[in-house]
Amino acid sequence: MRHSYRCPLRWSDMDAFGHVNNVVYLRYLEEARIDFLALARRAADPEAFTDGTVVARHEIDYLRQLVHQADPVTVELWVETLTAASMTLAYEITSPDSGTPGDGPFVRARTVVVPYNIKEGYPRRLSPAERSFLEGYFDDSHRG
Repeated sequence: MRHSYRCPLRWSDMDAFGHVNNVVYLRYLEEARIDFLALARRAADPEAFTDGTVVARHEIDYLRQLVHQADPVTVELWVETLTAASMTLAYEITSPDSGTPGDGPFVRARTVVVPYNIKEGYPRRLSPAERSFLEGYFDDSHRG
C-alpha cells in the first residue's frame, strides 16, 4: 500500500528559470515523510517515532521539470525495505494531471531513515508496533 500526500506548491519554490528548484523537492519529501510518520502515531501507537528519526541517505532522480500550478502535487510514499534499525522509503512526485500520455513522475526518490533516541543520543531499533505499521506500506509493484 502507498501513502499519498498532497503537497501545495508555493511561489517561493520556484527558481529564476520558473520551475521548482531541485532542492525544494527534498522539502516535499520531508513533508510527506512527516505526514506518514504522524499517521503511524495515530494508527499504530501514540509513541511511534516520537523519539525522532534521522535521515541517513537521500537518492533523488529528477525526471522532468515542474512549473508552478494551482493544484498540489501528489507525493506517494511506500516502504521499500526494513531492517532492525532502519527503513528505506521510496517516493514518486506526480501531478493530478499526470495521466496524459508522455507524462510521468517529476521525481523518484529514496530515503533511508533511522529511528533515533534523541534523549540518549543514539540510533535505536524499530519497535514492534512501528515495524507492524511499516509492513503495511510495502508496495509489491515497486519491490526490487
